[in-house]
Amino acid sequence: MVSIKSIHTVIPTEATPNATLLLSESEQIKSHTHALTIYIYRTNHDHNHHNIIDTIKHSLGNILILYYPLAGRLRMIQGGRMEIDCNGKGVMLFEAESRKTLQDYGDFMPTTALRPLLPTVDYREPVENIPLVLVQVTRFACGGLCVGFGVSNVVVDGISGTVFVDAWAKLARGGTLGEDEKPILDKMVILKSEFTAPRFEHREFKPLPLIIGSSDASEESKKETDLAILKLTREMAEKLKKKANDDGCLEFGYEEAVTPQKHHRPYSRYESIAAHIWRCACKARYVDHNQPTVVLTVAGVRNRLKPPLPLNYFGNATHPTVSPTCHSGDIASKPLRYGAQKIREAIELLTDEYLRSAFEFIGSQDDVGWLRPKLNSEPPFLGNPNLNIWSWMSNMPTYGPDFGWGRPLYMGPCEVVGDGRAFIMPAPTGDGTLSVVIRLQTPHLQPFEKFFYEDI
Repeated sequence: MVSIKSIHTVIPTEATPNATLLLSESEQIKSHTHALTIYIYRTNHDHNHHNIIDTIKHSLGNILILYYPLAGRLRMIQGGRMEIDCNGKGVMLFEAESRKTLQDYGDFMPTTALRPLLPTVDYREPVENIPLVLVQVTRFACGGLCVGFGVSNVVVDGISGTVFVDAWAKLARGGTLGEDEKPILDKMVILKSEFTAPRFEHREFKPLPLIIGSSDASEESKKETDLAILKLTREMAEKLKKKANDDGCLEFGYEEAVTPQKHHRPYSRYESIAAHIWRCACKARYVDHNQPTVVLTVAGVRNRLKPPLPLNYFGNATHPTVSPTCHSGDIASKPLRYGAQKIREAIELLTDEYLRSAFEFIGSQDDVGWLRPKLNSEPPFLGNPNLNIWSWMSNMPTYGPDFGWGRPLYMGPCEVVGDGRAFIMPAPTGDGTLSVVIRLQTPHLQPFEKFFYEDI
């Protein structure tokens, strides 16, 4: 049981520009919803809750001076596009209490039990009324603390969100920010383009494969799903990586060798683990051998653009990418490197030229609304026969933000929604173990777990 004790509107503690901030083409296609993260702290009753709230509130107002667009609101303009109205209306801070203890939540993996630790948003409201940032500070019966953080997917990616929270925490501890820690808000560094027309097919904007014989995903999207949380020790992860890089081709009965040009460097942990997840899902779903399937992911583009974006660029600099379409039977039966290569091809597709072409494609649309998940409706179905795999293994801090009462004992996403969605993330143990959190249709979950460990 979590009860809200008070609600505060936090505005910048100094006057900020009353301006309009353009959004990049990359941001125009992002969902209006919020990315939700929880930070769990093992504080005790010696930390006065009112002092904690005052610290959070004051430091949040201070950080909003530099990050003033986050105190504004999105605004719809012509062509289904958006901009940020930097009107200083502020962010929402919720003060809450829970009757539970830290132990009641176990390892804080993203299940529905965590949802009360974050503020709710009524997406039926006009987008102009929805705060870009929401914070909920929940005190547990044992004295522990949760900072639940929600930030608009339109304006922030994982890197910018992490940098913002770290800077906010630094101010909460009484620190100051150097010039190199201040955000670059100018979107022109990403809006510039040398091209005048799209040069690629851009399959990321095309419909996904459907179950053979289906005309849409409506039936699949109605099926019951469940969540699995699977542990991968450091040794298991290394074994999968070695397997992806050592798997031969001829010994498996086919001659489709990976060319030296394509396999010029070892497959990464992400490529190997994602390929393993894909293979196990194809097996567990018991689909036709010739069933088309893809893996979707979202990749950062900061270092893929030329020139690269500045380190302190603030915004959502990510782009969706889709693997080549494969047959489920091939993913299930061919060596692990086959799937790893297909996932690599999706990521390596995102060159500067490809990304500029994608931006031109978005910019050429009379109305970009069809490229963006709709509010107040079901999100796009990314499940059976496909997967949507996210990585939290890199570009996230190892220990998390310290607001003045130590590093969090856990940080991570609040929930995993939708068939086929998976996260690869560090386990709370801190010993290099990873957690694979995946939601699948209920009948597929048990066989997936079986294959997941048998095939390592």
